[in-house]
Amino acid sequence: MWVWLIAAFINVVMQECLIRGYIFQIFKCNYNSIVAMIVSTLIFTALHGGAFEVGIIAVLNVLTMSIFVSLLLIYTNALIAPIIVHFIWNAVGCLYLGGVSLADDYPNLWNCTFTGSKLLTGGIAKIEGSVIVLATNIIMIIIVGIMISRGQFSNQRKRHF
Repeated sequence: MWVWLIAAFINVVMQECLIRGYIFQIFKCNYNSIVAMIVSTLIFTALHGGAFEVGIIAVLNVLTMSIFVSLLLIYTNALIAPIIVHFIWNAVGCLYLGGVSLADDYPNLWNCTFTGSKLLTGGIAKIEGSVIVLATNIIMIIIVGIMISRGQFSNQRKRHF
């Protein structure tokens, strides 16, 4: 299992270095953080082609996860934050619980599958295709967005006083 954890970590580090460490930073420097987030999120989502095969909810989950970790990058100004969040999602979700699909050859300790409505369980996409993940991602986007806006408001108030 340690080999797979290391492999998953390297995979996440490479994705985050490419998407948020390189592409995001180029667009942020040349335009702004919003443009950087849009472009890097579109590329990140396109790189997760498996989501397109299973449905719109899975695609929206990848998209909102990318927005969330991009906002986390903006808030922390540190690439390690998106790396940690992305790794926890992949390691716990796939390797530990088996509820997230990384690739066919990644093992898992358990195979968590839920029964019931496809919207809630994710169906073939497992939890990654669930509206529960979508709602959670949206809530996290709102929380980090509020933290960013409060931080910017606090910095503006400090400058005026």
